[in-house]
Amino acid sequence: MNECFSHTPCICVCCVYGEVVVLPAVPYPVTCVTRGADLMEDSVLVLCPAGCTQWRVSVFGTGIYASISSVCGAAVHSGFLGPAGGPVRVRRLQGQHNYISSFAHGIQSQALSQWTASFSLTKSVNVPLELSGDISTTALPANAGPDDVTWSADCQMDIAMVIDSSSNIGRRRFNLQKNFVAKLAAMLRVGPTGPHVGLIQASDSPRTEFLLTNFTQPKELLFAIKESAYLGGDSNTGKAILHTAETFFVPEQGGRRGLPRVMVVLMDGWPSDDLEQAAKFARDSGVNVFLVSVAKPAPEELAMVRDKDFVKKAVCKDNGFFSYSVSSWFSTTKHVRPLTQRLCSLDALLCSKTCYNSVNIGFLIDGSSSVGEGNFRLVLDFLAGTASSFDVSDVGAHIGAVQFTYDQRLEFGLTDYSDKEEAINALRRIPYMSGGTATGAAISFTTQRLFRRASPGRNFLIVVTDGQSYDHVSPPALEAQKQGITIYSVGVAWAPMDDLRAMSSEPKDSHTFFTREFNGLNNFIPLLVQGICRDFAEKN
Repeated sequence: MNECFSHTPCICVCCVYGEVVVLPAVPYPVTCVTRGADLMEDSVLVLCPAGCTQWRVSVFGTGIYASISSVCGAAVHSGFLGPAGGPVRVRRLQGQHNYISSFAHGIQSQALSQWTASFSLTKSVNVPLELSGDISTTALPANAGPDDVTWSADCQMDIAMVIDSSSNIGRRRFNLQKNFVAKLAAMLRVGPTGPHVGLIQASDSPRTEFLLTNFTQPKELLFAIKESAYLGGDSNTGKAILHTAETFFVPEQGGRRGLPRVMVVLMDGWPSDDLEQAAKFARDSGVNVFLVSVAKPAPEELAMVRDKDFVKKAVCKDNGFFSYSVSSWFSTTKHVRPLTQRLCSLDALLCSKTCYNSVNIGFLIDGSSSVGEGNFRLVLDFLAGTASSFDVSDVGAHIGAVQFTYDQRLEFGLTDYSDKEEAINALRRIPYMSGGTATGAAISFTTQRLFRRASPGRNFLIVVTDGQSYDHVSPPALEAQKQGITIYSVGVAWAPMDDLRAMSSEPKDSHTFFTREFNGLNNFIPLLVQGICRDFAEKN
């Protein structure tokens, strides 16, 4: 298959279902204000971004447009393009006299007496490129046909491209890799409201080239990819994965709340370091890791590979969907669309939902007289530390709190605070009640008032108490667990172990905690967080 490495779209010829089919390559991304005069080719397939219907674009003519017209504006005017954008073919024509004005599809074109050059438009009809080449890599049924392949054009997500910049890949293949990434970015239809793409290089130490929000216009993004300089060094892919998962998707760096986080790791050969722990951190952080391996180790090279299962350990899930193999950097064009299809299959991004961004945690807090004001503040500090480990937001994890003595008081509900800082501040500001201890009634109250919506496997209750309950705790705790609430009991000082174990979920040993001193509560934070994440993983 022929490859081309300029910005000009090329044509690929391959065999689909036994027939030779001509397949259009990746369209050339343009902006809403790109004019026909800005395009150098006589016939070119361009990709218009979403939202051009909202721009005030200049269009001259009807059917045949003066070359000073916006290409995408003319495509909307002609009916070939909608609000979501898309590909359209532009054909250069000679200039003419009397360009006719008209109003169509929300665009008012203008009249023009004459101009030196013109263009016409045709709607692009794409053969499903994902059916070219190695069909087995697309995870399709054996009897699948072209109509069985779909992927979401509304591919809203944040994508980190981690590229191989090691000495192993060399400068020539590094440039081929950049060309492949540029084609992926073009196919993804990057835009302000669509997918955002950033770039990280894996070498001795990872280097962030640009962040998610640095380039949200296709042309600027492709130029930034092209300008990334080769580094050389070891292929420390594990370091790059960890660096990206830790720093790249945070809001301060342009990460968007509520959208899937995707990391596409490209690797030539095999990594120089360990991937397993870095990949686990990425999964636990809600990042969907795809590994694109190019030029797998030859049999005689396997002895040099420190971990032969590095692909299985690196990806979001070892189910074949998140790993993608390409035989050579010289044959990447046919893989652009099938890989884009996978990235945009939003329902298949299994790592988007994690314990950190999906759980509902209720805190049931003993406010009895035996606790005291000072110790009560230590309890709140402990609960705030636990809550801070989770991604609390309107689309993420939620926390709520109930304080109890003989009475119960709903301090705030699971949906009262959509901002993490506000939620934790509300937790710290809870005023101390003082009174008796009726833990059983408090569990029933919390089950009914805090966990109104059943979410099996996602609802967790942490009970903190320092003494003997005046009522029975086992029946209300069992009822709560029947409703899908996992209970962790945390006892302090004189809390009886029998009550703690009666409240906690199975297995009791991993859901029951006890300390003699209130200042020992913070030691339980990592154990509680690990336990909640373990329970979430097992039940989801």
